Amino acid sequence: MSATIHVVLAEDQPIVRAGFRALLEAEADITVVGEAANGIEAVAQARALKPDVVVMDVRMPEMDGLEATRQIAADRALADTHILILTTFELDDYVFGALRAGASGFLLKGGEPADLLTAVRTVAAGDALLAPGAIRRLIDAYLAQPAEPPTLPVSFGDLTPRELEVMTLVAQGLTNGEIAHALHLSPLTAKTHVSRILGKLGARDRVQLVVLAYQGGLATR
Repeated sequence: MSATIHVVLAEDQPIVRAGFRALLEAEADITVVGEAANGIEAVAQARALKPDVVVMDVRMPEMDGLEATRQIAADRALADTHILILTTFELDDYVFGALRAGASGFLLKGGEPADLLTAVRTVAAGDALLAPGAIRRLIDAYLAQPAEPPTLPVSFGDLTPRELEVMTLVAQGLTNGEIAHALHLSPLTAKTHVSRILGKLGARDRVQLVVLAYQGGLATR
């Protein structure tokens, strides 16, 4: 990520999009480099501009945010592009799919302007971001789906006992500092464990670790 965070805004309502642009560009470290009114444009803008962050609305015409997220996340040339989903709690099931597709987190529409700025900076830095209480709601939404016997991915077998402990705590929404405190580790050691887990599981970020943990039955309600 460069010193300036480059952002593409994907939002089908021009007034809302203009508001986001004005808010973001008032910050010295953020530049809006592109806009999209639908998912097709969002994918095209991401591929052409390779931004640090795509702020993605979930409901857009022609191609929705879920499919756009999936296409961007699957493009190896965009490995350094992170996707921030804008949504409402009523779309939990949809958001879970977006996170599974490769989004780095989500933020509620209608929140404080400062929350969007924090979210963009957090996601651009490679950290996952979930709105307060969102992990629990996502987990509940996922577990409310028809039950299937949990099957641990083969790659879970590559994790050490300590890494399994760390991943379980990540699934609970703990930060590196909180994980370090819980396991009596230094923050740097906790961060190193998380980085190794990401590498072993081929996950983009902590949000995907949460998804994998619950899909695989490693963590439960």
